[in-house]
Amino acid sequence: EQSGRESDRTSLLDLALLFLRLGTIAFGGPAAHIAMMEDEVVRRRRWMTQQEFLDLLGATNLIPGPNSTEMAIHIGHRRRGGPGLLVAGISFIVPAALIVMGFGWAYVRYGSLPQIAGILYGVKPVIIVIVLQALWSLGKTSIKTKLTAGVVAAAVILTFLGIHELLILLGAGILVGSWCLAREMGRDGPTSILSFTPLTVFFSGTATTTFGLWWLFLFFLKVGSVLYGSGYVLLAFIRADLVERWHWLTESQLLDAIAVGQVTPGPVFTTATFIGYVLAGPKGAVVATVGIFLPAFFFVAVSGPLVPRIRRSPTAGAFLDGVNAAALALMGVVTYQLGRAALIDLPTLALALLSAIILFRFRVNSAWLIIGGAVTGWFLYGR
Repeated sequence: EQSGRESDRTSLLDLALLFLRLGTIAFGGPAAHIAMMEDEVVRRRRWMTQQEFLDLLGATNLIPGPNSTEMAIHIGHRRRGGPGLLVAGISFIVPAALIVMGFGWAYVRYGSLPQIAGILYGVKPVIIVIVLQALWSLGKTSIKTKLTAGVVAAAVILTFLGIHELLILLGAGILVGSWCLAREMGRDGPTSILSFTPLTVFFSGTATTTFGLWWLFLFFLKVGSVLYGSGYVLLAFIRADLVERWHWLTESQLLDAIAVGQVTPGPVFTTATFIGYVLAGPKGAVVATVGIFLPAFFFVAVSGPLVPRIRRSPTAGAFLDGVNAAALALMGVVTYQLGRAALIDLPTLALALLSAIILFRFRVNSAWLIIGGAVTGWFLYGR
């Protein structure tokens, strides 16, 4: 009820300004984006509680598409309904898409990418600290019992063993939900659980090899409708169809597209924007971007109203608790993998330690830390 009263004071302009800023400075992939949203939405603005945020995080992990973008759309929907859904999602996507289009223009005109290694060198250690802070904060809310703690440990192990993320999330939810159901035998079981099984055969490999904007749109619409997991899964989709099957891209162009998606702020899925620009200029960029992100708006609009109902059912709420615990485990594994690539020498270790002190002790806005890391990396790289 408190959240509902506060939502009346959240204007569409407030949503737009927040997510335009996050879409402009949110480097580091979905885990970092979600960490920054948690900082802004839960702790700074108090638009929702930790538990509400975790429930939305669990919901995003159960539907296909880009998790951080869907989290932005969920937050907008929770605050201002349908208009908020559109404003928050579009505001988060557009800045990143425009930046990537700029890279695409430079790439098509000059045949190479700007030198950005120095910025990455300084930003990556800061990103690790931001994600760790979010994991610590969310973990205190999510890990409520010995069972959920065990779920986190098991999910970490299964992730390292290569088990698919969706199987881990669903398995964790079913385990905790079943445990609750066994203790609540006199109550109704879960009647509504977020579980989508999109058509994986849609637009399969029988399509024509002749390039066209319609085929480009359908390809990325398919990807946005069925893709679970990380950006590496996106890479597999693109390579199989656009490089090997249809020969629209070369291996070199694909690697450059992935690099742009990783180094620019906002959703990693804007890799599609770059590919669209390389293939068909500004029109191709717009078509690819709309195609890959459109399903996210649909899935959130359908699933968003179910989240509070799930929380009100003890068994379904326990299912969501299990999903939340597994989602945090997946974020932890991603952080570990990112850390191995980011903390490579004494300067990056020192930068991470300094960022941790500033963030945990003084609670400085993470955006300033990212800007500071980028500037520091620019000066330190290569010296």
